[in-house]
Amino acid sequence: MPESKSSAQTRHRNVRPPLVADDDLLRPERGLWAEGFSCIAGIDEAGRGCLAGPVVAAAVVLPRFVELPGVYDSKQLSDAGRRELFRQLKELKDISIGVGIESNEVIDEINILKATHKAMRKAAAALDRKPDVVLVDGLPVNGFEVVSRNLVDGDALSASIAAASIIAKVTRDDIMLELAKKYPEYGFAGNKGYGTPEHLAALKKHGPCAVHRMTFHPVMLFAPDAPEQLELL
Repeated sequence: MPESKSSAQTRHRNVRPPLVADDDLLRPERGLWAEGFSCIAGIDEAGRGCLAGPVVAAAVVLPRFVELPGVYDSKQLSDAGRRELFRQLKELKDISIGVGIESNEVIDEINILKATHKAMRKAAAALDRKPDVVLVDGLPVNGFEVVSRNLVDGDALSASIAAASIIAKVTRDDIMLELAKKYPEYGFAGNKGYGTPEHLAALKKHGPCAVHRMTFHPVMLFAPDAPEQLELL
């Protein structure tokens, strides 16, 4: 008998068993619940290190008393694995998801760190259920309307942050797939705006396009007004 689609997905190397209440990935959440917080939003971003396109942040409040998908840090997943978990998260009852996006123009105007933090605050504000604490991947981020905590490598340690990393990554990948149709010469469908050798070669040949981050060093080198003596390749 042919294997069912659900069985194949369960066997997929990127899909882990559903999370249980004492799962290690819920340890940060259990600690916050023990402190008296009831609504925890995990926050992560995608695209911070890219040369083109926006930075995207996601905030996710996982329901507390239901079976949760076996989420991973999005960097550990194949595209198929990310999209499968993205689908499972989107279909989860009582989940709350917020997304914040800052364009390459904003990144160039205020710098990538400030743009990333702005996207994170937007993501938290976009939740349809206001959290009483946000748990941010990485270093501390200021300016949230509620208490904030940070967790270095949180996308590998917290289920809420791992879920946010999946939402942010797939959302941004889909944006870059659309941009690839408009700017096919840069290979955005494959590189998603990261500085791969092929992307750098396209920059050298064609120069930057409207969605490149003009304040990023490799892009600056190939801008029309860049000094002729500067070379990257």
